[in-house]
Amino acid sequence: MGLLGIFMDQSYPPKPTFTEKELPDLTGKVMIVTGGYSGVGYQLAKLIYAKNATVYIAGRRATEGNRAMQEITAAHPSSNGKLEFLFLDLSDLWSIKKSASDFLEKESRLDVLWNNAGVMGLPTSQKTKQGYDALLGTNCLGPYLFTKLLHPLLVKTAQSSVAGSVRVLWAGSIVVHMQCPKTGMDLDNLDYQKKNETAAVRYAISKAGNLFIGSEWARRDSSNGVVHLVFNPGNLMTSLQRNMGCLERHFYNAIMHDAIYGAYTELWAGLSPAVRPSDSGRYVIPWGRFGPIRNDIAESLKSKKEGGNGKAAAFLDYCDQQTKIYQ
Repeated sequence: MGLLGIFMDQSYPPKPTFTEKELPDLTGKVMIVTGGYSGVGYQLAKLIYAKNATVYIAGRRATEGNRAMQEITAAHPSSNGKLEFLFLDLSDLWSIKKSASDFLEKESRLDVLWNNAGVMGLPTSQKTKQGYDALLGTNCLGPYLFTKLLHPLLVKTAQSSVAGSVRVLWAGSIVVHMQCPKTGMDLDNLDYQKKNETAAVRYAISKAGNLFIGSEWARRDSSNGVVHLVFNPGNLMTSLQRNMGCLERHFYNAIMHDAIYGAYTELWAGLSPAVRPSDSGRYVIPWGRFGPIRNDIAESLKSKKEGGNGKAAAFLDYCDQQTKIYQ
């Protein structure tokens, strides 16, 4: 399938097959949704709370988190689930360990972690607290560190759970196909000093980074029982577009769908029984099905021994090195 076919297939997908109607009772399950107080994350949090899950809404704005929790509990008064706000600033690596520790002090299991939060449309001049490109730092380094700190609990939970039910979900995008440079990224230019890139390309690179992290971590977790999937939630009307220009927003509005459909994509990735342990590392497309990866980027997911270029493994190692002092 060419790029145009991929664009059309993922922009106008078939109807979702795994919604609240198919979702089973989630009593006893503990889940985290980063960015769970707006957009897709908010809709996802509503879906799983309604089925009695314990849901942590993670983000950096407590006021927004509390508002979202009030709205969700009011919408589902019969739920026996639990909602908690968890402070999490993905742009500040120093703060993430405390966020993970706060969660670990309260819970003894973690069934599903949706790394849903992200930013787009930021200039190269905007940096994270530690000086990284704001898109790469917030979309890749922060989620990587948060997951690394929670990883022992994920593995522990998997040991006593149904095979394939403990999952980590990483946020990709259709821009991985449409706007990424060849092989996904230049590992020698992640600070964009050698060559500056537009906000759109840097966003695509950060989403390829999540694909690399999810794919490579799936490989390394193959014996631990933790499933990793990367998802394109779909072209959705969310707060991510707040930094777009008027012309760009006008174009995107023509192909946008309601955020609930993105929640169905993430719901399928995180909870559908159609996902098996052997599917770990695969790419999920709207509104809940497996899809292809662009050929040159697929080469980056393979090791050199497998005939690829090993970029996914190298990028995961980069993330680990950059976050090691914060672990």
